[in-house]
Amino acid sequence: MRLIHCACGSATVIPGAERFDLPERPAQRDLSFLVDIARQVLPEDPTPSLEEIQSSPSVSHLGEPAFAPQRPAEPVRVVVSGDDRALGLVLTRLMRADAMWMEVGYVPVNRESPAALVWGAGDEGLAVEGAVRPMPCIRTDFGEVVAGSAELFTGDGSSRYTGEIVVDSEVLVGGNEYGARLVPTVDAPGLVAVPYTSPLVPTRRFLRRVPVRRTDASRVLAGRALQSGGEEIAVLIDGILRPRPVKRVTFYRHLRDIQSVREA
Repeated sequence: MRLIHCACGSATVIPGAERFDLPERPAQRDLSFLVDIARQVLPEDPTPSLEEIQSSPSVSHLGEPAFAPQRPAEPVRVVVSGDDRALGLVLTRLMRADAMWMEVGYVPVNRESPAALVWGAGDEGLAVEGAVRPMPCIRTDFGEVVAGSAELFTGDGSSRYTGEIVVDSEVLVGGNEYGARLVPTVDAPGLVAVPYTSPLVPTRRFLRRVPVRRTDASRVLAGRALQSGGEEIAVLIDGILRPRPVKRVTFYRHLRDIQSVREA
């Protein structure tokens, strides 16, 4: 197996891995070496393309996450050490290169982060020696993968959401809420979302002021996609706010699954 270590602003050392020292938030061009490696071990992909999967009458890609059908000359495992945003950016590079067959392990700098909790990630041992357990890949319509969580709100989060948020065909937010939070799931259908029922209010915790929103756990919706349309929609992905607000956004399950190395 070829072991690749994407050290995203991290001092973590993984013995035996090819180390690539990267910025804390690597740009897609910083990760172009992953595309080169994919082409080296799998020059041609004989499996159905994304277009062929999309046009197929079969809906198997909507079911339980599956192992990748590709058989590269040498298995490749990419271990990301860094935060959730770094993991999401690496997954984005693999998705855009249609190289989701690569195995991906995660060594988080914060073991309590949303992605670390979803992946059950922790030390280097699991990322290097653990088994592959495929999980859905949740992406946006502007081509970014969500590693751990995403949030939608209006403005700075202090006012009610101006718009509607729908999970599959069910309305989650329709006017009285303050936005929503979604997280990927490890099984079908792909994501779960919950509405915010209070504005963003700083509260004091351990001598620090921490932004807090209340959610309504009785209104959790699961689905394959989340869509929203409205005014001045702020989109926060893995703790990073997109530069400009949008009028519409969609999060949905990609046609290929993440070959994640994680706990059962």
